Amino acid sequence: MGQRKAFNITVEEKRPIAQIKKDLKKAGLEEMQVLEAIGVITGSADEDDTDKLKAVEGVMDVAADIYIDLGPPGSDVTW
Repeated sequence: MGQRKAFNITVEEKRPIAQIKKDLKKAGLEEMQVLEAIGVITGSADEDDTDKLKAVEGVMDVAADIYIDLGPPGSDVTW
């Protein structure tokens, strides 16, 4: 079993987003948030489940979420 990761999943409009969400859950995605206005579902899954997530009908892209720290205001270091 691999490490849990956060993912941003871009979906197509060809299927209802509620059905895609249901299928992503079956594929291992948890803690989901649906951003219907922009066609994205966020959540976490085992990194070994990435191929299962990509195989869900209606999924265009599965991207690992990247943490970015902008630092405090006026800071020279932003990444």
